[in-house]
Parts: sequence; C-alpha cells; structure tokens
Amino acid sequence: MASAPIMTYWMDILAMIYFFFVWGLYSRTTARGFANRRSLTSEMNHARGQWMTTMASRELRMIDTSIMIGLQQGTAFFASTCIFAIGGCFGLLNSSGRVLTLFHDLPFLGETTQQLFETKILGLLVLFAYAFFKFAWSYRLFNYCSILIGTVPMARDKGPDDPAVIASINRATGINVQAGTHFNAGLRGIFFSIGYLGWFLHPLLFMLTTTLVAIVLLRRQFFSKAREVLMRNPAGL
Repeated sequence: MASAPIMTYWMDILAMIYFFFVWGLYSRTTARGFANRRSLTSEMNHARGQWMTTMASRELRMIDTSIMIGLQQGTAFFASTCIFAIGGCFGLLNSSGRVLTLFHDLPFLGETTQQLFETKILGLLVLFAYAFFKFAWSYRLFNYCSILIGTVPMARDKGPDDPAVIASINRATGINVQAGTHFNAGLRGIFFSIGYLGWFLHPLLFMLTTTLVAIVLLRRQFFSKAREVLMRNPAGL
C-alpha cells in the first residue's frame, strides 16, 4: 500500500522533468529550425529587418510609430493578463482545501494531497510570473526601439550605403528582434501553462497535454498557412 504514493511521487517528478524538457526542446527547435525549415518566428525576424530598412527611406514615419504603438499595446495586454492570472493563483491557494474536495469527486483524478496540490498551484504561479517579466521587458524594449527609430537618419540624405544609416538600422532591428524574442517567450509561457493544467488531474495527463501543446505550436511555426504566406516570393504575388 505504501508503494502507491511513492509511485505517484516519482510520476509527478517525471512529468515535471518532461514538461521542461519539451519546453526547452521546442524553444531550441524554433530558434534553429526543423527538418530544414525556417520557423515562422525566424521569418518574422527577417521581416523586422526589412521594415527598418524601408523605414529609413520614409520621410514621414507616422506609419512606423503607429506599428510600434500597436506592438506595445499588445505586449501590455498580455502583461496585465498575467497579473490577473497571478492574482487568480493566489485566490486558488486560499481556497485550495475546498477545490481539492471537489477534485476528489472526479473518478480519474490521481492521488494527491493538499500540500502537493498547493505546490502545483505555486508552479502555475511561477509560470505566469515568468511570462509577466518577459512581457514587461519586451514592452520596455519596444519603447527603446521607438527611440532608436527616431535616431535613424534619412537614407535619401546620406545614401542607403552610408555607415551611419546602416549602423542605425542594425541597432533598431536588433532591439526590435530582441523585443519580439522576449514577447514570444512570454507567449510560450502562457501556451505551456495550458498544458500544465493537466497536472492537476494526473501526471500522465500532464505529459499528454504538454505534448499536444508542443505539437500545436510546432505546426504553427513550421507548417502553418501563415508561414507559407511569408515564404512566398513577393514578385509572384
């Protein structure tokens, strides 16, 4: 009889290790490519560079500032969403006993204790806190990028091959890409928190939901219609 709780304990540890392994593997695959295919994120990073190059030749940059405002607003929305989620986790901690009583009525729920249940809630809270800090830093980097856009000289005045123009474009592009990288990292935290919810029911379900989330994200990165659109030759359109 004592072996059952021990078995459940090791299954929980294995499921958590698997969760972080899949998360890390997905992040590495997105950065390096999959089956000789560039990810949607990599294509968008290339588009960011094209955007900054095109922006340097515009006399009026109201379009670019509007885009930056939209990026900042989207980042701020997800950051505030994470704050609400963190508050919800604290509320769940305060009523963990009542919630666990309801969970025990589920026939497929694995064996758990209130201490383990609260540990799972704390883990979910950490995920949302991680995502919040990523979004907050992304918001700040987009703010920096807005300033750098203002420092890019007119390519028409100095020439597109002028070292000052190229250096300014590269700086703005680099900060923009970094902002997008941290934004995507925050989104991954939110997406994988959906898979994390499976742990509240059973460690095996936790591993299954983690795998499903990774598969959905990989499909969107490497086999989605959006990626096909980005890979098309603009002249062919």
